[in-house]
Amino acid sequence: MNCRTRIKICGITRVQDALHAAHRGADSIGLVFHPPSPRSLEIEKAREIRRALPPFVTVTALFLDENEDWIAEVVHQLRPDCLQFHGSESVEFCEGWGVPYIKSIPMGSIEEPENYARLYGSAQGFLLDSNVAGRLGGSGDTFDWSKIPAGFESPLLLAGGINASNVADAIARVRPWGVDVSSGVEVSKGIKSADLMDHFFNQVQRGDDCVEPDESR
Repeated sequence: MNCRTRIKICGITRVQDALHAAHRGADSIGLVFHPPSPRSLEIEKAREIRRALPPFVTVTALFLDENEDWIAEVVHQLRPDCLQFHGSESVEFCEGWGVPYIKSIPMGSIEEPENYARLYGSAQGFLLDSNVAGRLGGSGDTFDWSKIPAGFESPLLLAGGINASNVADAIARVRPWGVDVSSGVEVSKGIKSADLMDHFFNQVQRGDDCVEPDESR
């Protein structure tokens, strides 16, 4: 049973945005390490953000088919709490870093997400996004939530076009373990808005308030 929806603010690029998210109650912040992305960070900037965070806010490092040397450097220098893989990385590759990992399931191209989840059975959880395989999230597009199998056993993080206008409904319909937002709280790619984050957190609370305490997620 999950009585509180966890919140991950993804694509953070500024210390002030990370701190605002943390002070509002974010459980995790996502830092992108995929150089083609406008939200991608250099390691030293990521370290600055991590050092500024208060206790009990985890750091998730995002990758998409990156080379091993780059991932190894990020893991060594940043010491992220969790890795998140968005590409064609094998199970063995995801497991090989000695760090818990989340695997993204591209709902734009996967017809049977439960089979995908079984393949990556060692993952701590699965992020369901609207993108197609081989692309990072943050598009702002949603997907058909009815495609999510009933009784999805692993912790489920819902992403893909999540914002303040739909997150309460998403929580009521999907009952996710957590929600992951990036573009939904941005004024431009990588630049978060304190007001949009405030509104988002308020709407997550509204969604949680509408879910009965004994309803399993």
